[in-house]
Amino acid sequence: MGGLFGVVSKENCIFDLFFGTDYHSHLGTRRAGMAVYGDHGFEKSIHSIENSPFRTKFQDEVNEMEGYYGIGSISDYEGQPLLLRSHHGTYAIATVGKINNIRELTQEILNCNSHLFEMSNGDISQTEIVAALINQKQNFIEGIRYAQEMIDGSISMLLLTEKGVYAARDKMGRTPIVIGRKEGAYCASFESFAYLNLGYVDVRELGPGEIVVLTPDAIKTLVPPGDKMKICTFLWVYYGYPSATYEGVSVESMRYNCGKMMARRDTVKPDVVAGVPDSGTAHAVGYANESGVPFSRPFIKYTPTWPRSFMPTIQDKRNLIARMKLLPVHDLIKDKSLLLIDDSIVRGTQLRETTEFLYESGAKEVHIRPACPPLLYGCKYLNFSRSTSEMELIARRAVKALEGEDVSEETLKEYTDPDSEKYAAMVEWIREQLKFTTLMYNRLDDMLDSVGIDKSRLCTYCWDGNE
Repeated sequence: MGGLFGVVSKENCIFDLFFGTDYHSHLGTRRAGMAVYGDHGFEKSIHSIENSPFRTKFQDEVNEMEGYYGIGSISDYEGQPLLLRSHHGTYAIATVGKINNIRELTQEILNCNSHLFEMSNGDISQTEIVAALINQKQNFIEGIRYAQEMIDGSISMLLLTEKGVYAARDKMGRTPIVIGRKEGAYCASFESFAYLNLGYVDVRELGPGEIVVLTPDAIKTLVPPGDKMKICTFLWVYYGYPSATYEGVSVESMRYNCGKMMARRDTVKPDVVAGVPDSGTAHAVGYANESGVPFSRPFIKYTPTWPRSFMPTIQDKRNLIARMKLLPVHDLIKDKSLLLIDDSIVRGTQLRETTEFLYESGAKEVHIRPACPPLLYGCKYLNFSRSTSEMELIARRAVKALEGEDVSEETLKEYTDPDSEKYAAMVEWIREQLKFTTLMYNRLDDMLDSVGIDKSRLCTYCWDGNE
């Protein structure tokens, strides 16, 4: 995953760029970068943020870099923005998304007697692929449209040029780009809250496939938005920061509604309800208020030094961090029946260890309520999980255990129906494996109702396999 922030200003933009980019730090923990254009031309800086946060790594750049236009990136994969020179002139580019046909596109570019740089792990930067596709056309507008059409997956991007910043949302709108404005400046941001404390006010969200160019005086639409949208529903369930808003729906209110919906269908009577911090908290508050079961915080996440647990690429390190940063409040755990809400169950490893941790701390029962349905399909669009195979998903392992090696697509679809016997068997298998007292997932229809926008405009692929 990753985040983007761009700004165009009549004055030096580095302060806004620094803090606007920093506000996207929850979306990635591997690489970050900023690029600016001003009186001294283009400047760029990229740092690793695996061991230190963005703000620490880029504090020198705030005093040293100058420019009127700038773009910043937080990435969980590659270093961005890239600075390139082409027949379009010099420009910088940053992207968010996932390219599934990157090998085919790489070969096509190489067949044109061009070249691409390999990263340290041997992969090709997807942002460089996007730039290479853009450079095959005569102007930025044609190039961006060409790149979006050639890519299987999704891509949203910011381009920094001498004339302003181009912002282009993925053609199906799977990721957001929102525009802010203040006197003498405009900004483009993945997260809607990232510019509010900088004095900007909301202008509007870009539509699917829309391309605009920002200057300090205006925002100009170059390609109008398309009619069809498939924004990622997982943005509300997990990825989005609580203060974020997508398509007019706030993350916090959606999660609250999810918890309320789950409470209406539940029959257990625990002593307390709690959320796995942080993304499970609003779900738990909604559940508690609807059910009348007291909300509690039986364990606290120690956040000052521990990064997000799912980010490290080495599995045993990820699990260690997940356990180390949860601190028990024994008085709120011992001899209690706990109902715990997490945003999702992906592999199941962390939640199993959390449950064991609660039992070891004296819990009598641990009832688990994931705020979204079982994840049966690997994400094709956003890289929300580092799973390299769908068989890393515990729901798929459950299906394999129940059905054997070869499972048809038709049979797999039966496991997405929450009213089917196969679904019930899958949930029970997961419950036994992870040693929960009870397990009940949120239903897809309830989750989509919690968002509250037209369901045809929401991507649900990871839950039901529907494109």
